Amino acid sequence: MARASASGGPDFSRESALLAEGLVRVCGVDEAGRGPLVGPVVAAAVILNPESIPAGLDDSKKLTSQKRQTLIEKINHSGAIHAVSVVSAQEIDRINIRQATLLAMTQAVNGLVHRAEYVLIDGRDYPPALDVPCEAVIKGDAKIVSIAAASIIAKETRDAIMKDLDQHFPGYGWAHNSGYPTRQHIEALNTLGVTPHHRRSYAPVKKILAQTRTVQARQSGD
Repeated sequence: MARASASGGPDFSRESALLAEGLVRVCGVDEAGRGPLVGPVVAAAVILNPESIPAGLDDSKKLTSQKRQTLIEKINHSGAIHAVSVVSAQEIDRINIRQATLLAMTQAVNGLVHRAEYVLIDGRDYPPALDVPCEAVIKGDAKIVSIAAASIIAKETRDAIMKDLDQHFPGYGWAHNSGYPTRQHIEALNTLGVTPHHRRSYAPVKKILAQTRTVQARQSGD
């Protein structure tokens, strides 16, 4: 069994079993950004090179940003191939976060330069639009190294987007909270208002928008 981590992290055993059946390109998929109030959801698809798996790949949440960036460099130099898809907050509001996540996953897999023959996906769902055999793995980013690699790329991609948005919309703390509903973020929503990048279908944002409409209605009636 090929280990990606000496400490017992995710390994290559599931991929190895599929490759032993005659498959060539086994892909891991994960997303970042289901829970935040703002910004896109991002999915990544990764086909690792079985002969060159970077050591230290793990669930992205267990790694520092610096470690994730180092691992992405190693992935890029290992002969792996990967693709990323970004689905906007507006699309999330239009079709809901579950459908937006499945869309991002589908687009990431379809964006690979070489077609995947089997897809391992973190979570309970797999995209019905994919015409590739799929397997959903709960906590897959902690078990399967290809999914762990995808989780790292998806999170770093999304964090970079949020840091850029933070430059244009200071005060919400997105460079640090990645758009999650921290105290600073909620306070900024109340004082600075809702931005074009907020997910208006999410309860905290929807509540503030409703309050704003109520105040505006009262003012117009005065």
